[in-house]
Amino acid sequence: MPSEILVTASTSLLGLAIVSVAALRGWQGWLTLKTRELESRQPEIETGAGASMARIEIADLKERIRKLEAIAAGVDL
Repeated sequence: MPSEILVTASTSLLGLAIVSVAALRGWQGWLTLKTRELESRQPEIETGAGASMARIEIADLKERIRKLEAIAAGVDL
């Protein structure tokens, strides 16, 4: 009887280890894929259309900062 329990426990532990290793390899593969996707992207600021979009975004951020500074100073917009 105890040997049957030992065999069942060992088999269960081995199965859990196999599933864990497979899940870990899948996770590492997914991380590698996402890393390659990020590395293959060109930064938008270096492209022609991206530079104008970057200027618009910077102007928008400056406007937000101006509004936040006005709020901090107590000025009503």
